[in-house]
Amino acid sequence: MIQGATSDAGKSTLVAGLCRVLYRRGIRVAPFKPQNMALNSAVTEDGGEIGRAQAVQAMACGLAPHTDMNPVLLKPCSDTGAQIIIQGRVFGNMGAAEYHAYKPRAMAAVLESHARLAAQYQCVVVEGAGSPAEINLRERDIANMGFAEAIDCPVILVADIDRGGVFAHLVGTLALLSESERARVQGFVINRFRGDLSLLQSGLDWLERHTGKPVIGVLPYLHGLHLEAEDGFFGQTEEAAQIDGARLRVVAPRLPHISNHTDFDPLRLHPQVAFSYAGAGELIPPADLIILPGSKNVRADLDWLRAQGWEDVLRRHLRYGGKVMGVCGGFQMLGTVLRDPLGLEGPAGDSAGFGWLDMETVLEPEKQLARVEGILWNGAPVSGYEIHMGVSSGPALARPVVNISVRTDGAVSSDNRVLGTYLHGVFDHPAACDALLAWAGLSAPATPDYRAVREAHLDRLADAVEAHLDFEKLAQWLPVF
Repeated sequence: MIQGATSDAGKSTLVAGLCRVLYRRGIRVAPFKPQNMALNSAVTEDGGEIGRAQAVQAMACGLAPHTDMNPVLLKPCSDTGAQIIIQGRVFGNMGAAEYHAYKPRAMAAVLESHARLAAQYQCVVVEGAGSPAEINLRERDIANMGFAEAIDCPVILVADIDRGGVFAHLVGTLALLSESERARVQGFVINRFRGDLSLLQSGLDWLERHTGKPVIGVLPYLHGLHLEAEDGFFGQTEEAAQIDGARLRVVAPRLPHISNHTDFDPLRLHPQVAFSYAGAGELIPPADLIILPGSKNVRADLDWLRAQGWEDVLRRHLRYGGKVMGVCGGFQMLGTVLRDPLGLEGPAGDSAGFGWLDMETVLEPEKQLARVEGILWNGAPVSGYEIHMGVSSGPALARPVVNISVRTDGAVSSDNRVLGTYLHGVFDHPAACDALLAWAGLSAPATPDYRAVREAHLDRLADAVEAHLDFEKLAQWLPVF
């Protein structure tokens, strides 16, 4: 099990790298994260929902994602509440205190899912959540040491040196663990190191003497490494916006409850696109295409957009010939009204949409989850996944974006300037991305194969893990080594 001294220490990355190393050596390996809190998610082969990071880790193992890989997923819809997803299905919304009381029941699902994976695979690489030293959360813990103790799992502790204070993070984390938990930590991995390793050696020697535990490796800072983010925007830069000759300017609002922003990773990496986010209080840059992302609280984010002045910007943008696209929650915002009669995402009520698509959306308790393959309106193949509570209806849907076997998805306005879809991952397929960028105004789009790019980055990560970790120290737990 890989645990972290802090959030964003590199747990997801190290698990993905270890999984790919083992997969390349012919080992049947699977990832596992007992509890994840993230708004970036994926639909699994068994029709459930898990965190996006575990879906990427499954790809590193050569596997299709499965709900057992992340049996508990928390999707925050406010500062104190979240939607609780157990083994891929919505269980309900809970406040923090209510969920804390529910954890023993959640632990049963965690252990059940782990047991199924352990029976199927030679190796299971487990990822913790946050830090095991969050002492206020130790009671009933299912995400870190509580899980490790329950299944008697060895732990590697990873820390990020790029943020500074790496030795304090590691020593302080150990100091806050119980005696049995400290004994469970088998060693350390230091992540994101840049510079001359010889200058770090005295610190590594001290750390080993002081703790009696080995440093298993120091991973270098891998500039330009792209792995889809578990959550938030840690480490994301707008590098695509700086590429000389980028021709299509794409802007998306950084919504307070933004979800599945990994949808836009193919655009961030696209050599013909200048992509950027605009957050609270930031200047909204000129754009050819504005995309409204998915949201875990669509009505609240709609209010936020209006308070930030986006409605006037969008109207002016359309008046001068720009294009607007909405994905999932962003698609719902483009309609005339959004109704939440049961209060599924916040207080019950209705909100007026922007009104550019003649449709209304009603949030319903049954979440729509589907992996999708279809054809865009212009004949280009497209694939992706749907995750939404809303059901949309209205005349606008008579002009669909995607044809999916016996049904359709999305809508295009009669003037061809506004487009919306429920389909996440819509830019992943090169032909689909080409079609959408051409609609937005890019001449002669030539989209790289994003899936091949993702595979290349996973292999690059695995090369670094294999080169910089001491696998002799890990050999007692890992097959082959």
